[in-house]
Amino acid sequence: MTPEEQNIRFSAWLDQHAAVLHHVANGFSEGADRHDLMQELMLAMWRAIPVYRAGAQASTFIYRVAHNAALNWRRTQKNYRERIDRFEAQAPAEPTADSRREHEALEHVYAAIRRLPPLDRSLILLHLDGLDYAEIAGIHGLTETNVGARLSRLRQKLATTLEDITHELR
Repeated sequence: MTPEEQNIRFSAWLDQHAAVLHHVANGFSEGADRHDLMQELMLAMWRAIPVYRAGAQASTFIYRVAHNAALNWRRTQKNYRERIDRFEAQAPAEPTADSRREHEALEHVYAAIRRLPPLDRSLILLHLDGLDYAEIAGIHGLTETNVGARLSRLRQKLATTLEDITHELR
């Protein structure tokens, strides 16, 4: 099937069977999620067009695709919401004085990093993420020696910058 034929069939199906997609979207979601699900249903229908066998009724095929896509979407949304709930349950309800100080200190570190030139910023962030010199060198096309030297200078520069900031805060 050519892309043009797929476009033609998609447009025709959407004209004839949009109500099916709307019914499924309304049955499986509400509020803002309805729009997201509708897009997922249309995408699923688009992707399924090449496997459609003309012997079956288009409406039956569209119902099947739409319901399977909605069930999959619902399962994905449920898993996502469960992860969010677990994360929120782990987060402290009220920030403590220590956590506020840690957050403020971290903001100062990120502010200092944002003032670095882009390559230096990238190098230090990769280093803070735990990548070794060889991995960082491979990402940026540098030698390991160059990465090591640059990171040493960057650590010193950041230490000086952060020391100046902490003196200002006192």
